[in-house]
Amino acid sequence: MSESVFSHYLSLSPDMLHTALNNQSNGYFLIDGLGPMAIYGQPTQGRLLFAHGAGAGQQSFFMSQFTTRLASQGIQVIGIDFPYMQQIQQTGKRRPPPPIAQLVGIFANWYTLLSSLFEGPLWVVGKSMGGRVATLFASEQSCPGVVVAGYPFHPPKASHRLRLDHWSALTCPTLILQGERDPFGTREEVEGYQLPANTQLAWLKDGDHDFKPRRSSGLSQAVLIDEATQVAASFVRAHSQGLADKSNALV
Repeated sequence: MSESVFSHYLSLSPDMLHTALNNQSNGYFLIDGLGPMAIYGQPTQGRLLFAHGAGAGQQSFFMSQFTTRLASQGIQVIGIDFPYMQQIQQTGKRRPPPPIAQLVGIFANWYTLLSSLFEGPLWVVGKSMGGRVATLFASEQSCPGVVVAGYPFHPPKASHRLRLDHWSALTCPTLILQGERDPFGTREEVEGYQLPANTQLAWLKDGDHDFKPRRSSGLSQAVLIDEATQVAASFVRAHSQGLADKSNALV
């Protein structure tokens, strides 16, 4: 794979991005000094900056389905690829992500730029590792809210290595969309954790880390992704309108 993977992306300087964000429902851009960015939908109900997981970028099936369904519900999604993922896409060779602090810094640069281009709240959302990035970012600076699709509470088969140290500093509304069978944090495990009162959980029946259920469940990944995005859109909308449900479990 070569750099042609980004051949359909329009090169823009940061100061030209304001027009694209406000005038296009969908678009793919290469932003000078930052990298690729995709816009999905119009922000009639909210706007989210989306960080991908460790092994798949914004063009993956999960990210594509998740962003498309959110966009259909009035949530504008701005998807980015971290530099290491760009290298994977360009070379076709897998590589591990850099230290999480470095990713948080890159994410913060994107957030600073994007939030300066329009009025209104910019929420953050992350898939798996991207959820760690988003929650770490929100624990370090003011943010209107966080949505996480499959939080990696611990590495698989290492349930003692919890990734929750920063959660006590996370004070904004936070929604976790989690498959009941997620090896990074099953329903049985997570319901035993002490999460902040501002954190709400939505469980995807029989779903794994990518919301894939077993065939015997009678469900499908598409159905669970659709359900998850409906909950996410409602959560963003409710908090934006001051109608938030105060319970700790949504589903």
